[in-house]
Amino acid sequence: QVALVESGGGLVQTGGSLRLSCAASGRTFSWYVMGWFRQAPGKEREFVAAISKYSESTKYADSVNGRFTISRDNAKATLYLEMNSLKPEDTAVYYCAASRIFLATSTSEYNYWGQGTQVTVSS
Repeated sequence: QVALVESGGGLVQTGGSLRLSCAASGRTFSWYVMGWFRQAPGKEREFVAAISKYSESTKYADSVNGRFTISRDNAKATLYLEMNSLKPEDTAVYYCAASRIFLATSTSEYNYWGQGTQVTVSS
């Protein structure tokens, strides 16, 4: 069992930046591929980014590639998402999740989820 708690969301203007964090507890953090997903009102939850167990590989959705950076600190059992050049369409609840599948991109491939943190980008 892995417990995940996101933080760092908030309200930011277009073009601004935010850094999300996801603190993990329970089983060994480095056992898991970690991912970020987001869900806007009335839409399905979508993949944002994923990172391998020891940070050797990352994957991004096309919509955030070049603007967002996923990273992790296994010693601190913490996952991060650095978000730059934010756009109104980035507004959503952001979730971190843990998977045993390499660079998984589907919600069904993730076993553990946090409660989410709201990110709102004003125009």
